[in-house]
Order: sequence, then C-alpha cells, then structure tokens
Amino acid sequence: MPAASLNSFQAQQTLTVGTGDAARDYEIYSIKDVPGLEAAARLPYSLKVLLENLLRTEDGANITRDHILALANWNPDAEPDTEIQFTPARVIMQDFTGVPCVVDLATMREAMAELGGDPDRINPLAPAEMVIDHSVIADVFGRADAFERNVELEYERNRERYQFLRWGQTAFDEFKVVPPGTGIVHQVNIEHLARVVMARGGLAYPDSCVGTDSHTTMVNGIGVLGWGVGGIEAEAAMLGQPVSMLIPRVVGFKLTGEIPAGTTATDVVLTITEMLRKHGVVGKFVEFYGEGVGAVPLANRATIGNMSPEFGSTAAIFPIDQETVDYLRLTGRPAEQVDLVESYARTQGLWHDAAHEPAYSEYLELDLSTVVPSIAGPKRPQDRIEVAVAKQAFRTAVQDYVVAKAPAPETRIDESVEETFPASDPASFTPGAAARQHDEESVPQPVTAAHSAADGSTGRPSDPVTVVSPDRGTFDLDHGAVVIAAITSCTNTSNPSVMLGAALLARKAVEKGLTVKPWVKTTMAPGSQVVTDYYEKAGLWPYLEKLGYHLVGYGCTTCIGNSGPLPDEISAAVNERDLAVVSVLSGNRNFEGRINPDVKMNYLASPPLVIAYALAGTMDFDFATQPLGTTESGEPVFLTDIWPSPIEIEQTIAAAINEEMFTKDYADVFDGGERWKSLPTPEGATFNWDPESTYVRKPPYFADMPATPAPVTDIAGARVLALLGDSVTTDHISPAGSIKADTPAGRYLTEHGIARKDFNSYGSRRGNHEVMIRGTFANIRLRNRLLDAVVEGGVQGGYTRDFTVDGGPQAFIYDAAQHYAEAGVPLVVLGGKEYGSGSSRDWAAKGTALLGVRAVIAESFERIHRSNLIGMGVIPLQFPEGQTAASLRLDGTETFAISGITDLNEGRTPRTVHVAATRGDGSAVEFDAVVRIDTPGEADYYRHGGIMQYVLRSLLRAS
Repeated sequence: MPAASLNSFQAQQTLTVGTGDAARDYEIYSIKDVPGLEAAARLPYSLKVLLENLLRTEDGANITRDHILALANWNPDAEPDTEIQFTPARVIMQDFTGVPCVVDLATMREAMAELGGDPDRINPLAPAEMVIDHSVIADVFGRADAFERNVELEYERNRERYQFLRWGQTAFDEFKVVPPGTGIVHQVNIEHLARVVMARGGLAYPDSCVGTDSHTTMVNGIGVLGWGVGGIEAEAAMLGQPVSMLIPRVVGFKLTGEIPAGTTATDVVLTITEMLRKHGVVGKFVEFYGEGVGAVPLANRATIGNMSPEFGSTAAIFPIDQETVDYLRLTGRPAEQVDLVESYARTQGLWHDAAHEPAYSEYLELDLSTVVPSIAGPKRPQDRIEVAVAKQAFRTAVQDYVVAKAPAPETRIDESVEETFPASDPASFTPGAAARQHDEESVPQPVTAAHSAADGSTGRPSDPVTVVSPDRGTFDLDHGAVVIAAITSCTNTSNPSVMLGAALLARKAVEKGLTVKPWVKTTMAPGSQVVTDYYEKAGLWPYLEKLGYHLVGYGCTTCIGNSGPLPDEISAAVNERDLAVVSVLSGNRNFEGRINPDVKMNYLASPPLVIAYALAGTMDFDFATQPLGTTESGEPVFLTDIWPSPIEIEQTIAAAINEEMFTKDYADVFDGGERWKSLPTPEGATFNWDPESTYVRKPPYFADMPATPAPVTDIAGARVLALLGDSVTTDHISPAGSIKADTPAGRYLTEHGIARKDFNSYGSRRGNHEVMIRGTFANIRLRNRLLDAVVEGGVQGGYTRDFTVDGGPQAFIYDAAQHYAEAGVPLVVLGGKEYGSGSSRDWAAKGTALLGVRAVIAESFERIHRSNLIGMGVIPLQFPEGQTAASLRLDGTETFAISGITDLNEGRTPRTVHVAATRGDGSAVEFDAVVRIDTPGEADYYRHGGIMQYVLRSLLRAS
C-alpha cells in the first residue's frame, strides 16, 4: 500500500456499507461534493477514477495539489499536456509476458544484493496475479482425448518454466499464479479476479489494473479502468512505481438501439473497431454512455473492451451499473463485495446515469440496430467486411497472395465443370471451390456446378493439388481453402451469446446432416471452464464434437499462434503449390505470419460463423446463394436454415448458466491439481539458475551496473538494422509462434541439444533472452526494405544487409547485429506510420535493445511500444511533420549521427535532436527529429538506461 495521502482537499470520509450487525465502515477519498473540486462532477467516469487515484496517493512530490486540480478542471478540448502519476491497484499477467517479469524480479534481487542493498525490497507491493494460459498448443484436435493430450504436451514442454513460476509464487509476497488449464487470463480476470472496488487495510477505492497483455482492456467491460503495458512497466507497477501518463482526451461513444436478429456481439465489436480506428483514438480513452448502454449485456461489454488495442485506444470502458452488479452476483462474488461495489459507486458518483452526459473531448454514436453480420481480414482486425460481400472481398484480396504458376491445360473439377487457369494473366485469376472432396456422394458438395458468383465471375480454380490423407480421405486443395476454423481467444470464448449460438448452430447442422470438410482443422478453446459446464448442462457438447469441435484446452491458442501444425499431408500440399489458404478464428488478432506459418490469409469471425466456414470449407463462398450441403432427402441447406434465433439463444442462456458454476470452478482456482502440485519447487529468496536451461536464463540487464547512472551520450557512426514501412506491428518485431530449425533461434536450440520436436514456441521460451533476441525482427512476413535494392522483388523474413562485410550482403538480422556489436557500431531502425502497433509488448522493446539498437526513427508510434522503447533505453524519434524516409531519400545504406541527446543530462528533454545521415559518396541528409520522450518520468527512465535500472536504483537508495 502507498503511504497515506496528504489529503490537502480534506476528501477522506467514511462509507458505511450494510446495516445492523452486517454494517461495515470503510475509509474513502471522496470525489463528490469536495470543496475546490466541484468541476469534477462533469468528468467522464474514467477520469473520475483517475481523480480518486490522485487524491488517495497525493504525496506533494510526484502527485501534488496542482495535479489534482488540473484533472478536476480538465478541459475536454485541450490536447494532452499535463503529466500525472497513476498508481494501479493491481497487476495482471499471462505467462508468455509474465515469465520475463518474474525472471527480471529474480535478477533484480541478485543485483540489489550485489550493490549492497536488501534483496527483499524486490517484492510486489501491489497484488500481482498471473494466469498461465498462453502455453497450450492445439497439437491434437478433433478427437475425444485432445484436451488431455495437449495438457500433457504442455507440461512436458514447459516443465522448467512452471517450476520457476512455482518458485516465484512461494518466494514473492502478493504474487499468485492461476495454474494451466483454468482459462484465459482476461476471462478469469472478469469472472473472478476483478474486484471492481478494492478493500485493503480498511480503505475502499476503485479497482484498477495494468496488465502484461494489451487485451487487459477486457476488464473495462466490468467497470475497471485498466490497460496493457509492457512487462517492464508492469514490473515497475508491482514495485510501487506509478505509471506516468498524460491526462488523456476522452471519446464519448453513445450507444442506442438493440442488436438485430442474425447479428452477434462479434459483429458489434468489428463495427466499433472499424469506426474508432477510422476516427482515430490512439492514446485516448473511449467511454460508452447513453440509454443503449443498459441494454448491452456484460459479456458483450467485455467483448467490446477487449478489442481496445485493435482500434488503438488506451482503454474502452463501460461505467458501473445494475448490469455490472448483476454480473458480479452471477459469477459468485461474495454478497458483501457486491454490496460494497454498488454502495461505493453510487456514493462516489461513479454509477452510470443514462440521463447525464459527461463532458467529452469527442463524440461518436452507433445505433446497434444498424449492425450487420461481419468478418475482418485478411490481415488486420480493423478491416471489416460485411458477410454479404465476403466472397467478392476475398477474391479481390487473394490477388495479393497468389503467384501465377505454369498453366495446367485442363483441370477437372467435377463431372460438370472443366476449366483452365491462364497463367499468362494472373489478374484474371478467380478462385473456385477452394477445396473439394473426391467422395462427393458421401459428403455434401458446397460448390459443384454453382461456380458463378453474383458478380458474374466464373470462379475457376488455380490448379488445385490433390491430397490423399490416411485419416481424412482424398480431396483437392486450392487457394482460399479454410484449413483452420478455430473458436479461440479471450474476445469471444466465454461470451454466452456467441458460444451458445455456435453450439446451437452446430446442433442444427448435425440434425440437417451437415459435416465439416476434412481439410479443416477444428479447435475449441474456451476462455473459462464455465463454458464446459453450460455446454454440458444444455446438452450441446455432442453436436460440437460431431463436427470436430472437441475441447483442445482452456487457453489462448490459435489467436496467438498456438494453432499447432496442420496435418502433414495438408501442410505439404499447401507448401508444394504455395497455396493462399485461410484460417477463420473467433479471435482479436489476424496479423500476417501470426496464426500459422502455412496460412497466408486470416479472418476474424464470430464463433457461429467460424463453424459456418468450417462447413463451407472455403472463403470463396456466398452464404446467401450457396448451400452448405444437403439433407438426406437432397434438400439444400443454407446458413439461414441453421442460424439460431435470438430467442433460442436467450432461452438457452437462462436455462444453462447459474451462479453455482462459477463458485464451483473458481473454488480452488490457485490449486492446479496434481500435475501442478507435483512439480518439484525450488526454494529460497533468490533463484538458483540452471546454466543448462534453455527456458529460463538470467538476463544481462544489470550486468556491471553502477549504483549511479553514467551520462547519456549522442549517437555516432550508427548503421540501419532495418528500414521498415507503415503499420509494422510489435507482432512483426517480437518473437512469436513456432521456431524454425534454419533460423538463428533454431540453430541455438540445436546447438544446445534440443531436438526439433521439442523447440516449442517463442512465447514459451520468453524467459530465455538468448532465444528471444534471435527471433526479434524475424517474422516471416516482415519486409526490410534495406534489401529491395539488392534482391529483385524484395525479401520477407528476418533479414538485413550486413555492412561489416564488403558490399553489405544479405544476412539474418541477429547475425548482422552481432557483427555490428563486435565492431562497436550502434544501430538504428527506420519506420513508417503507426510503428509498434500490435499486441506483443515487452520483447518487441527488449529484443530491439539487446540487438544493439539505440534509436528508432518513425513517422508515428503506437503508445505502448514508444513507452517500452524508452523503458529499455532506446530513444524514439519522429521524422519532421510531412517527411518520411522515402521523401528524404533514405535507403538504409547511410551512416547516422544523432546529436542533442546529451541535453537530457541537464535535466531537460530536448524537443528535437539533429540527425545527419551520410551516404557512401559523402553527401548527407540532415533533419531535426522530434524527441518522443513525452514526460519527465520517461526522461528519468532514459537517463538511467531503462525503467528497471531506474527502479532498482530508487529501491537501493531507499533500502
């Protein structure tokens, strides 16, 4: 707990909750009717939460009376310019990003001891909870034992990591671990971990959190202000450091109307994502208000809040109201906690009043009745497509993924259609039935003779490849084949309206005699064990399993690249013909190279639509005009014939879900069962590092670190490691997905005796910096334009030019970075717009820094990645307004010098620094780059070489 507030506004009061013997008193810091803070009544809900935070943590130094007044008197029209220090109530982590946090804390303990301080000072001061949900991979699918086998494989692969986390749970106070197989972190957060109102030491205050996953914003749906940060920021928050931020602009998003029949919460989310991305909300809060809010179920609110990173806002919050309280009661929160939430919210003016419109910086409005069924893709979540035109949109998009092949004179498709693909004119390519079964009598054929689309195109194939599968029969694969149809990720997989909608659709499909196409990998990974309970109670599991949707795990699978491999014969066919095959997933991320290395095109869809596409087997499909198959009597079955009605879904929800399910499933949430409890657990205040471990290694962040920081220096003689375009995401930068044998990371593991089958994923090896830096900037879809001049058509993947060698030949980025380090050459990265958007956080910055990058110069930055670069001692710079690397004619072969950084040693942050890029012929391009160190706190972090070094030195002084 932070030290007591100065309470200069005399805001501390007593709140009595309950009556009679059940009455309980809490101290609160009032934000209502406080002299001097009258203007706070007009604040948005989210800023009221921040105001209470400042009142409660006022210390006269970092948080002053002036900061409180600036927030209370907030001007909604002003651009953010006032820095405040926000102290989150708790920290939430998932294991991919959380393991490095615990690794760093363990390393900090040793560094503290080496510097003569007290290692016990390195301990979470705020509640920190980790949910292990990112390590399960859908290796086994479509069979009854899939869940059990995947859990066994998960423990086999991650034994070292799990032992380390078991040590952390015992070594650190206020640190709890939710073991594997429980659910997805964000769903566990809203169903169990979120308090909504905290009560600690007799003090009541709003729950708030930062999380090591960008989709932490899902908790916004339950009225909790929280957002994703990098692991390094989360570590600082655990150690009592506030989050430095500017008072944001707040976008008021008014909701009216009701969702029409035939549409889902996912459709609403994709519509809102498109609207807000178009409007521009990066760095802003979004707050939902209006009469329509009360009609939005809590699960739908959480689904909307979850997608905040996709539209770019810091948070997307729904205020507390009766729906919130009812949800807390449904999910088994104690009665006294529910009473506290309602009483506190009403007393503080935090209860949503639909008749009261707060002051907002900007306004948007959506009539929910106008929402239509939608998907998004093939590579960005904001690229919404109405389902009605999805077939045409796919046919346009696939042109970007298809390379013309030598023509097959005649390719027989079925008994009635015989067409050719003219390779001389790739623009004329229009994919036909993306995949076709040869046993057409036994399984309904989706596209037989109906190859003509509404636009008149013929739908001719490209030269499909025939696949003979020992388990799945014989069929043809073509561009557009849906090879993965996954119900996955936190966005949807515990929202009863879409999950039960999918199950009801499955039942209708089975009753009509429909089956999933044999080339489709079908996976079901619910966000919570409660889903299993209500599926069983509703009697719907058998129908899902009949279509291949067996439980594969309770965790984040396909959405983060843990889709598991495609069957060997399908993978071979895809790669043989370089087919542009498709995944359809109920997730929130569909960036290139993220889902599966064999899959080029990825579409987000609601769980019911995921199953619909599994039945269709292809993206080249029009649900309105093409049947999914036929009944036993030969009647065509269309999607409308099996789509459940809203009344069916509502009745099933009412009958199948109750409070007991939540209390039962969360009664022993930290227990973990025999597998978890039987893991040998190391003991001691400091961790005994295994020098042979390839999962958990001591990182070098504090090696030879002095007790006081050295002055920062300018940058001279730097080379460009990567020249990148627009919308390069942290998913392009950060290591993710599977590890290939012929990459630097694969070579490292092979050299350490790890068999290819045991490579696991980058995410699972996040605790080993040696693996992670080898996978930084190694995404298979990354295009480093530094290579465009020497390789016709450019190169995709983790490659650069190594100018330590004459001529600057192509090399792996990691290998080149090592050569530069040996030569003492610093590095820079050049980027375009929205540099660093995406969900992978800490290692996008850590890997950048450990590769030797000193500065990133881009046209614009995503908020979290910009902050994380500073947190790792990398300076973020922006090209002058209107200028780009291209307009300045920078091709990446130049040598860079950046001067003016040393002004930071004088205690001030320069607005710009001077950049001189010298070409090989001696000519130079010079410009003043904008310094994106936005707050004094960030300047402190940079001066210390990073946020971890700053925190360690601060704690050392206090010990």
